[in-house]
Formats: sequence, C-alpha cells, structure tokens
Amino acid sequence: MFSRLRVAAVVLPLLVSLVACGSEDKSVGLGAKTLDGFKAATISGDVGTAPTVDWKGQMSQVDKVATKTVVAGDGAEVAKGDTVNAYIWLGNGYTKKQAYSDYDKGASEALTADSTSLSEVFEKLLVGSKIGSRVAAVASATDIFGDAGSSSMGIANQDPLLIIVDIVSEAITSATDTTPDKVPSVKTNKKGVVTGLNFKGIAKPDDANGLLLRATITEGTGEEVKADDTVKVNYLGMTYKAKKAFDESYSGDAAEFSLSQVVKGWTYGLTGVKVGSRVILQIPPILGYGSQEQTGIPANSTLYFVVDVIGRTSAADASASASASAEAEASASAEATESATP
Repeated sequence: MFSRLRVAAVVLPLLVSLVACGSEDKSVGLGAKTLDGFKAATISGDVGTAPTVDWKGQMSQVDKVATKTVVAGDGAEVAKGDTVNAYIWLGNGYTKKQAYSDYDKGASEALTADSTSLSEVFEKLLVGSKIGSRVAAVASATDIFGDAGSSSMGIANQDPLLIIVDIVSEAITSATDTTPDKVPSVKTNKKGVVTGLNFKGIAKPDDANGLLLRATITEGTGEEVKADDTVKVNYLGMTYKAKKAFDESYSGDAAEFSLSQVVKGWTYGLTGVKVGSRVILQIPPILGYGSQEQTGIPANSTLYFVVDVIGRTSAADASASASASAEAEASASAEATESATP
C-alpha cells in the first residue's frame, strides 16, 4: 500500500540547489534548465490505465503545491472523509523517472480524503473531484514524505514530484451478503470433495463496477474471523465460466495465511464469517488482481471462490507463537554451540 511507503527511513543528501530566475526556465547545476510545475511534463492515457508521462524537461523545485484535473469524471463528488478506490502514480521531476505506480502492482488502493491518512496533498486532490477523474499535483517531496524523503524510491527530500491519481470508484470495504442462488453452485466428486463451480444461470459479472458478494452456504458455530486474523481454510478459485480452477487446496492440505497478506476481496469477504462456515465469494477485479494478469487469471477478471473456514488465529496469538518459535530456535542453536565447544 502507498500509505506504508509514506514513512521514510533515511535522509538522502540534498540535491544541488535550484536557482530561481523569475520565469518558467530556471537554472540548476552546471547550466541545466528546469521547467515550472506542470510545464515539465504532459500526461495522457485513459483513466484506469497507467498514465503516459512525457517529460519536457527537469522540474523546478516546488515551493507551493498545485493541482489540476486532467480528466473530469462524471461520478459522485468526493467529500472530505470519503474513501475511494484509486491508482497512484508518482514521478520524480528531478530524475524525470517513475518512482512508484499502483499500476505496476495491478491493483488500486483505498484512499481516504483527509490529511490524516496520507498527506494534505491527497486531500486537495480528492476532495471536490468526481469518481472517474484523473487528477494531478506537483509538490515537493517534503509535502508527501516529510523531511527524510524516500530512499526506497530514490527521492531526496527537496525533489519536485508529479503525483497522478485515478479515482476509479467508491471504495468497497465490506462484503454484500447475498443468497446462494445469486452465485455459482459447488461441484463435488463422489467422495464429496469440491472440484469446481457451476456457473449455470449466473449472469456475467460487471467487472468494472461489481460488488464484493458473499453467500453463506453453511454457517459454522465457531468464532467470527477478524480482518487481521490468520485463517486455516480449504478453497477453490475460478473465473467466470472457466473450464478449470486457477487454484485450489482440496486435493492437498488446507492452507493457512494471514488475511493482511492476501487480496482485499479475501480480507473483506471473510471478515465476520464464523469458523466452520462454507461461503462463496464473488470478488471484483479492484479487490482482486486488477489489471495484472496472473496464471490462469486474465487481466480485470472477477474472481469466484468457495471457501471452507476451518480455523482462525488472532494476530496477537500468531505474533506470540512466532516469537516463541524464534526464541526456541535461538535457544536450541545456543545449546548446540555450547555442546560443540571443546
């Protein structure tokens, strides 16, 4: 998530100071020229696809944040505090290179239109914009990352930045419960083992604007799963009317993983589900793999999963267990070293 990238760890050396000349051209270094703000680059491409940025020259240092609407959407207007799904693209105006892109990950992220979630720059970009818009800002690295810049992205704290945000939809942060007849049914073999999903009678999903649907086939009696739990599950996943599953665990061992390390459709879809339940999830691309093609999964595919929730471990218990295991390994290693010493 981009919000995690906001924390900078190492202060990079300051770049060569830019010398203002009172016009759109400014001198930097040994006679190089720079351009003010948006004059340094042109932005093209469709909303929801990676932008094409044509750098016209090196960008001047930015003293004041400036924003503009590149493409105006026709959806609902974003109010302060709203959460939207958006793609972020970040370019370094000093190096004239991309520094970060959600499009490379193939997934958007949920952004809240306030200055506490990210920075004031994003609040300015989001509030008042409409869903479907592409908006852009020029800002100093300190406006986004603070005084340290971002060493991981090769950004010094005074670098000028071009930020592009595609606001693609209102954020989906929870599942919409539906009835089993609205989702594919489960196919099993003679032994009752899940082998696939049957899409007969199920309409083609709206990949661009679909909801996260959850149908409970069997409700368990165990504890409810929380968003940061580690879960033990059996599952099978397919795309719409696919001939075979792209992934499954029923033919082997049950899977165990943290819900903080999977696609958001799983995180939101399994939150609140009781242990012992069987559910079917219909996950729109924006909460799955988005435009990033995976093995057996075309780009921008709605994903369907049947999931049997076998168990859950809280984040605190999982952390304590990991710490205990590490201590045990360290102790065993120390004992082995001592016994090997003459």
